[in-house]
Amino acid sequence: MASESQLLPPSPSPHPIKVAIVEDDDGVRTILCDWIRQEGGFVCVNQFASTEAALESLALQPPDVALVDINLPGLNGIECVRRLKLVLPLTQFVMLTVYEDANHIFDALAAGATGYLLKRTAREALITALREVHAGGSPMSGNIARMVVQSLQAGPPKGSAAEGLSPRENEVLALLARGYLYKEVSDAIGISLPTVKTYIRRICEKLHVHSRAQAVALYANLPLRKES
Repeated sequence: MASESQLLPPSPSPHPIKVAIVEDDDGVRTILCDWIRQEGGFVCVNQFASTEAALESLALQPPDVALVDINLPGLNGIECVRRLKLVLPLTQFVMLTVYEDANHIFDALAAGATGYLLKRTAREALITALREVHAGGSPMSGNIARMVVQSLQAGPPKGSAAEGLSPRENEVLALLARGYLYKEVSDAIGISLPTVKTYIRRICEKLHVHSRAQAVALYANLPLRKES
């Protein structure tokens, strides 16, 4: 899987990338917001100290990307993503956390997170990851990416929902699981970018999910939480 240290930074967006932060530590939240505001091509549109505050107000000014901590007071960050993804389907959610165990990683992906970074991620790598996720990638810290790859190395397990996909759909899904951007999928298997997007839409329809991150979780035969 390509990690933030292995990919060239995506081309800058013609419009500022709108970022929101959900983090209960005042110091960390301030630093993250300062990093984003000081970087060209970004704007920090909002910041919240809890899931409850984000649920109440975030939809009023939808961001392109939301950085979310897991260990929040009250409802945790994974539940925050699960609920917000239902009302903000176009927003990309990236976990920024100290947790690097498989349970937290895959619960976050199943809830709708598109990326998973550790809080020790350096500023430059974090900014690159924000650009990457906005361009269609799934950025992960290096050891997190390796953990996901290890769970997928044998391909979809017997009985996986991915068995209902066509060989080409499985090929596209496998590349997404390894962190490929849509354009990289297009180049890797020699199909157009619109065709890649069509395959992804069909994959989500067949697997009855709403995001590529959820499709990747099912590819690894991981249980998804019901959305209601």
